[in-house]
Amino acid sequence: MSLPNFIDYVKLYLRAGKGGAGLIHFMRAKFVPKGGPDGGDGGRGGHIILRGNKQLSTLLHLKYKKHIKAANGEPGGSALKSGGYGADVVLNVPLGTVAKQEGSDQVLVEILADKQEHILMKAGKGGWGNTHFKTATHQTPRIAYPGEAGMEGWMILELKLLADVGLVGLPNAGKSTLLSVVSAAKPRIDAYPFTTLTPNLGVVAYGKDDSFVMADIPGIIEGAATGKGLGIRFLRHIERNAVLLFMVDAASEDINKVYMLLLKEVETYNPSLLDKPRVLAVSKIDLLPPENQHTLLATVPPGIDCVAISSVTGIGIQELKHKLWQAIHPTLKDC
Repeated sequence: MSLPNFIDYVKLYLRAGKGGAGLIHFMRAKFVPKGGPDGGDGGRGGHIILRGNKQLSTLLHLKYKKHIKAANGEPGGSALKSGGYGADVVLNVPLGTVAKQEGSDQVLVEILADKQEHILMKAGKGGWGNTHFKTATHQTPRIAYPGEAGMEGWMILELKLLADVGLVGLPNAGKSTLLSVVSAAKPRIDAYPFTTLTPNLGVVAYGKDDSFVMADIPGIIEGAATGKGLGIRFLRHIERNAVLLFMVDAASEDINKVYMLLLKEVETYNPSLLDKPRVLAVSKIDLLPPENQHTLLATVPPGIDCVAISSVTGIGIQELKHKLWQAIHPTLKDC
């Protein structure tokens, strides 16, 4: 799945509705000239709610909605009638969306399930009508409360893709080509770096009935974790991946050197990512003569599953899929 209009970050000013005011009113009837207080309470304002929607894959629909306001509650009425609630505003977001207050790294909520809801901005409560203030010694209270203000402020919504396998590599390492070969995804592929500017998702078939989701993010360069290149804009997408697939071009002189560079950027961005299972793929192996392949593969770092692959000829593709499946499901038997 290619996402040409992929938006994974929006900044919104949200304001929940204010509660309606309570009413000062006294019952009046033909034979009750001095009835007691019967002012109703105001209705609460409208909440601003996040709701997960599995049909969405981007935050594009929220990009141009900078200010979002929920409706205020209605004032209370006579005869103890409460005011109506203000209409809620529901923001549908793709699964994997997190919400943070501007200037804070604390995650307020993570939307991970379809139709999951969370009140992001609480509405103000409605004010009390004067009926609440009647006492034995004060039969005609002329007091009512105004409605409370709703929460408001700048909020950041970030999308982190939900995928089983995340591709990590330098620009032009062959990540998009691999995704196009093992899945039905059609990412843009060219012979120059930074062809991929937005993430791509693909469903990879495994065995007869199984599959897993692979995510290709733009290439990482040295210093990406501190903002160079596309920086941390897309590094966050690998936070939700179960397995990290590191890809190194066979044209590299030293596989270990490139792998350690990538590993350093991932660690700098989020050290906990190193706890995820890792697989290493040496891509474009078909471009090397057999005698050079052995020399290059001798530089593979120890302690990591490595597969030499060619997305063009199919060398190593099935073995790579097998290793990825095992890494995703370490407790399952082979199909």
